Amino acid sequence: MSYCFVIPNFNHVLVIEDLLLELKNFNLPVIMVNDGSDSDVTRQFEKLNNKYDFLTLVNHEINQGKGVAMQTGFALAHDLGFTHAIQVDADGQHDLTDIKKIIHLSKNSPSALISGMPIYDESVPKHRFYSRYITHVWVWIETLSLSLKDSMCGFRVYPLNDTCVLMNKVALGKRMDFDTEVMVRLYWANVPVAFFKTKVNYPENGISHFQPFKDNVLISWMHTRLFFGMLLRSPKLIFRKFKN
Repeated sequence: MSYCFVIPNFNHVLVIEDLLLELKNFNLPVIMVNDGSDSDVTRQFEKLNNKYDFLTLVNHEINQGKGVAMQTGFALAHDLGFTHAIQVDADGQHDLTDIKKIIHLSKNSPSALISGMPIYDESVPKHRFYSRYITHVWVWIETLSLSLKDSMCGFRVYPLNDTCVLMNKVALGKRMDFDTEVMVRLYWANVPVAFFKTKVNYPENGISHFQPFKDNVLISWMHTRLFFGMLLRSPKLIFRKFKN
């Protein structure tokens, strides 16, 4: 089993070098996908790429969305021979002290998607905190199960073979809809999903790329697709539920 980090990054520059230095301590390669960042930001990323030999920078010429950036990173990691990719966001939200724990969980369940289940502090915007529960309910409907505890956390370990097979079969969400859709579809494909509790902090100077109208439309369309996909799979999902 071989691991690497995959970081999607659109204009997150404030803490990125600090983040890279923390990740360096784990002695694992880092793939950072620059998703069409501004030219001055891209130049700073190029400097980091020249400075750190554990970093591989991939540039999208135009912004395509977090989901596309993740898929670009996964495809490259798979082509380079890695079996698992650890997704870390670029804005410093995640508690990186949990990385050893999630690698341990992954090694014990190598076929599983390992995902964070956030513990928030007072920095979390209230509207984002409460809106998550709408998605939670839809995911429980789409899987006919309560086993997916949180489908929106971007701190995960992906089994790359199953993930890349899915990417090649289905057009997955391109933006903020990616994290939820890929988890539901991996669950449908009988990939085990395990969760760990992790602290999530919203940095004071953090930048959110969530576009309320555009992303809510995409998320609503995603749930529509997944709901009808559930109907087609409902006999298998029901059988699976009672079998377990």
